[in-house]
Amino acid sequence: MLIGITGKPSSGKSTFFSAATLIDVPISPRPFTTIDPNKGVTYIQVRCPCAALGVKCNPKNSKCEGGKRFVPINMVDVAGIVPGAHEGKGLGNRFLDDVRSADVLIQIVDTSGKTDSEGNPCENYDPATEIRFLEEEIGLWIASIIQRGWSKVKGHDIKALHSLLTGLKITEADIERTAKGLGLSMEKINWSEADIAKFSQAIRRESMPIVIAANKIDSPGAHSNYMKLREEFPDRVVVPTYADGELALRKAASKQLIRYIPGDIGFDLINANEQQKAALLKIKQTMDAYHGTGVQQVINGAVFGLLGLIVVYPVSDESKYSDNFGNVLPDAIFVKKGTTALQFAEKIHTELAKSFIYAMDAKKKIRIGKDHVLNDGDIIRIVSGAR
Repeated sequence: MLIGITGKPSSGKSTFFSAATLIDVPISPRPFTTIDPNKGVTYIQVRCPCAALGVKCNPKNSKCEGGKRFVPINMVDVAGIVPGAHEGKGLGNRFLDDVRSADVLIQIVDTSGKTDSEGNPCENYDPATEIRFLEEEIGLWIASIIQRGWSKVKGHDIKALHSLLTGLKITEADIERTAKGLGLSMEKINWSEADIAKFSQAIRRESMPIVIAANKIDSPGAHSNYMKLREEFPDRVVVPTYADGELALRKAASKQLIRYIPGDIGFDLINANEQQKAALLKIKQTMDAYHGTGVQQVINGAVFGLLGLIVVYPVSDESKYSDNFGNVLPDAIFVKKGTTALQFAEKIHTELAKSFIYAMDAKKKIRIGKDHVLNDGDIIRIVSGAR
């Protein structure tokens, strides 16, 4: 699973990425500071079952702080996108090649209005323009891929179209659902250029969901721009974010100047000097206004809201909630909503699925069958004939 951080140059993408991963990357107000994609690991915050169960957990693939489980997920910060990217403008080709691997996109939008579409300093730029041109560029890019391979698709069914788009993580079901919704033929395809354009924009919404991080929310004029974005895009997830503040807080926490858990709406001062306190309390003013910095919130929104994932905990001993080595709640695994016990077994190991007998819901102490749909936070033991 991969989260892509995207947006125009100088919107705060690299700062957001660094705040989310604590990886030092080049950060500059100059356009195209990021050329090669930055890759790292961030964490999704969920409530760990340990507190409710009254046990002490021993996480192996994740970490637990104060009853909050942080589950790792891959993240990539790609080059900034500008209008005309699908034609190669700016670093367009590189951007679009990098973004194809992402399962969900977080678009960092500069709500200060102080940078234009190419990341250059300006006054009163409309942040809504950033949202529109990103969607348009990705749609035009998909359309260009279809048009270049049209001879392989024309007169064939959607399997031929799927073969053309398979590198974009677009499934055959995505294509069928999108084409049907637009009233386009799915057998002996003979779409017009307008049909291809409509389909490309629609399939982008289906296969590349985007959550909006309304960044630089601490800047003068940013709040009014954020409210306009919410009005203009009522069907979109728009989260006010303060990436600069989050990065400062995480660095301060790593130096033990403050006590702060990502996603918290505040922090506790520990060892900061007067100058550091003044800077941190300024960050707190923005946090108080927006209930945090928004960075963890927008990441969680992308994973749980747009991707529709839940977290399930596999165990080998349902009475002790542990693995074979006595580690309590050792692993936290992302699965799609609607995942069955059998599908979960297959995700752990194909042999478990092949010889699946039944599963145990460790919290409810009941047996469940292969078609039982799992819920977020379930603790599951798979019983199989596999040796």
